[in-house]
Amino acid sequence: MKALDGRSQMAVRRLCVCCALVMLLAASGAASAAAGDPLIGLWMIRDERTGEPRALVRIDRLGDEYRGIVEKGLRGPDAESPYCDKCEGERRGKPLLGMTILSGVRQRGDVYGDGEILDPDSGKVYDCRLTLQKGGRQLQVRGFIGTPLIGETRTWYRVDQP
Repeated sequence: MKALDGRSQMAVRRLCVCCALVMLLAASGAASAAAGDPLIGLWMIRDERTGEPRALVRIDRLGDEYRGIVEKGLRGPDAESPYCDKCEGERRGKPLLGMTILSGVRQRGDVYGDGEILDPDSGKVYDCRLTLQKGGRQLQVRGFIGTPLIGETRTWYRVDQP
């Protein structure tokens, strides 16, 4: 192989520095886009009766849709099954850990809607609407059938900061 002269070495160095800068800018741009989205992050679901933590759900965005995946179960050793025993179809009997329970959600102004949420306790899938509260520290999750007027709202709590 032929050794590069001084000018060629400088050109190669400049090219490497430019490539590194482009990659750094692309990575920081993607990170800042996610950081600027208040819905993206880790959320804790609490038991409505006891107030005890039940699970951690990570919400992320894929294109223009949001989804929530169970990242960790926080139920005690005497808790019910870690599987979706009451789910129907392909989810039946699958582990809750790693399961997508929130899907198809899109931002509509200050409200996120048009999606579906799975209630693993009943195995039922509901339409849903999400609303950030308390400066993005809480998330009101409303599950309903047909109309949001008839449904149930649960509060999820942010675990990490956007």
